[in-house]
Amino acid sequence: MPPDEGLALHDAAVDAAAGPLMEIGSYCGKSAIYLGAAARELGTVLFAVDHHRGSEENQAGWEHHEPDLVDPAVGRMDTLPRFRRTVHDAGLEDVVIAVVADSPTLGRFWTTPLGFLFIDGGHGPEPAHRDYETWVPHVRVGGVLAIHDVFPDPADGGRPPYEIYLRALGSGAFEEIGATGSLRVLRRIGDGT
Repeated sequence: MPPDEGLALHDAAVDAAAGPLMEIGSYCGKSAIYLGAAARELGTVLFAVDHHRGSEENQAGWEHHEPDLVDPAVGRMDTLPRFRRTVHDAGLEDVVIAVVADSPTLGRFWTTPLGFLFIDGGHGPEPAHRDYETWVPHVRVGGVLAIHDVFPDPADGGRPPYEIYLRALGSGAFEEIGATGSLRVLRRIGDGT
C-alpha cells in the first residue's frame, strides 16, 4: 500500500460513522497501522481479520510470493508473526485486535454494526465477492466502505475488487466519496447491498 493510499485510508476511517473499524485482509499489517491510528483517534478499535496463510496471489509460484513468510515447520505461509510485530512496533496493540480466522466463517457469527469496513482480502472472484456479501451488510448507514486494488483497466490488475466496487455503487446503497490510487472509498447512504 503506497503512503498516499494509506493516508487516504486513515482519513476515510476517521470520517466514518460511529462503531468499530474492520479490515478484511491484514497480511503483514501495513494497513493496520493506518487504521489503528484512526481507531485510536476515534476511541474505538480495529478488528484485523486474516487467516494469515496468504491469499492465492501470495502462494508459491505466484507473482507476490514472499518465501521468507513461509513457516518451514508446516510449509505454508504464516504472516501472523510479522503482523504482530508490525502492530507492536507501531504501539497499537491496545487498539488493533488481530482476529485469526477465515473471513466467511467469522462473518457467519458477526453481529456488531461497523462504522468502517476495508476489503483487501483475497482478490480472486470467489473470495472477493464472498467478502463483499459477508461483510457489507454490517456497515451501518453513514458508515464507510473502502476497497483496495480497484483497477478500472484490466491491464493494471485483477477484476474482482473492481467488480465489488461496481456492485456497491450499483446497489444504490453507496456513493463514492474518494479515490486515491487503487483505493476507492464509499459512504453507505441506504439499505441496499
